[in-house]
Amino acid sequence: MALFTIQNEFHYEIVRKIFEGGMGVVYEAEQHGARGFIKRVAIKVIRPHYASQKLFIENFIGEAKLVADLIHTNIVQTYHLGETNGMYFICMELIRGVNLEQFMQQLQDKRRTLPKELAVFIASRVARGLAYAHAKTDKDGKPLGIVHRDVSFKNIMIAFEGDVKLTDFGIAKARGFLIDQEGEVVAGKADYMSPEQADFQITDKRSDIFSVGVVLAHLLLGRNIFKGATPEESRQRILKQPIPDFRTLDERIDTPLNDILQRCLARDPNKRYPTADELLTALEYYIYRDGYGPTNETLGRFIRELFGQEIPPPPVARGSTEILEQTARLRARTGAAPPAAS
Repeated sequence: MALFTIQNEFHYEIVRKIFEGGMGVVYEAEQHGARGFIKRVAIKVIRPHYASQKLFIENFIGEAKLVADLIHTNIVQTYHLGETNGMYFICMELIRGVNLEQFMQQLQDKRRTLPKELAVFIASRVARGLAYAHAKTDKDGKPLGIVHRDVSFKNIMIAFEGDVKLTDFGIAKARGFLIDQEGEVVAGKADYMSPEQADFQITDKRSDIFSVGVVLAHLLLGRNIFKGATPEESRQRILKQPIPDFRTLDERIDTPLNDILQRCLARDPNKRYPTADELLTALEYYIYRDGYGPTNETLGRFIRELFGQEIPPPPVARGSTEILEQTARLRARTGAAPPAAS
């Protein structure tokens, strides 16, 4: 029995657009509370075209409910699921930083090479977040069976303080939260997905291990060896392209690191690391086996020096005016339960 009920409202003021994807837009916003309380947050809003699609809305709600209880330093935190005038939005932790795609572009623009140890460190933090998510259980202690299924450069962020954050569980697989069409459709980005994803097969947590291997190889080489001219070409490369000896592609890659990459990228899931915990152990042993190794602070200094200052806010793209106007002031009553995902 509740001792009291909070009836106040959350008020969100949109500040700027952070990211625009095919199905939604993410804004920076101010959350206003009592007596001048202000907190900077990120607001994820569905595009109007998808807001009328029942399945998409149910999965959007399912994503919010799933991630709400994923509280980990290497996962972007979700604070609140709201609804206003029939439009749903998710209030999330605001990360002052960039995703790996922006990070890699800046490295290329400045003709810089990412130190090997920092590449391994970034991958280890992703593995750490996945290890937590994969082991998550419900309130009765039953495993949720979470598989992210979209571990890729766009969904990994680095804060300017050096924290690495996994985000966007929008196509994740988890018992009881999201409607899953696995085996019927291909979910994920073609050049980062596992062979079983690319082949319309059922996935488990080992699928995410393969994707971490693709991310690590991309960070080390500066290119994704599976990326083709089209998504279909990328999918075929994931399925058929021979996995190279990475020592021949970059002289910095030694035998132990090549062995880690080979095990991550094994096409047979039974030959991969069975858990993200074991991958995390291998990555951390590699960078810390001789003593001191990279830390959040090391990565933070590198990225701040690389960018010089925070990147300027992007202009609002044409076509997003309607969403911006709709979300100029979002209000959601606390304690109001959104429709349950079926």
